[in-house]
Amino acid sequence: QKASMRRIWTIVGVADVSRSFAWYQALLGLPKSLPAHDYFGQLLDDDGTVLLCLHQWGADEHPTLTRPDPLPGNGLLLFFRVDDFDDALQRARDLVPDLKEEPHKNPSTGTMEFALCDPDGYYVMVSARTA
Repeated sequence: QKASMRRIWTIVGVADVSRSFAWYQALLGLPKSLPAHDYFGQLLDDDGTVLLCLHQWGADEHPTLTRPDPLPGNGLLLFFRVDDFDDALQRARDLVPDLKEEPHKNPSTGTMEFALCDPDGYYVMVSARTA
């Protein structure tokens, strides 16, 4: 029997795909590259897994990606689990003047985490993969 695989492609609307693409590459410690298009880019992990898709506001007819009104991200939490938590924290501090949540231990997962906002105002949580 063939094993099945499932992946979610989270797509968020952004004002500037190239800017957001570079921002997430820096945060996640990914190699620098350019998005495939000026209106759409996929951030990929080392094994090719899609981590996040960035879509320019209004570039297509997708009803939820026409404009950032109200503020983007209401009801959305971008939650990344990383192996290099301390390095990710330093990269985050280099990207933003202030974190939304300083590093702390999540009582539910037992792992360290912190939060920041991306250039479009999305709330991003970064969590250590292991305790």
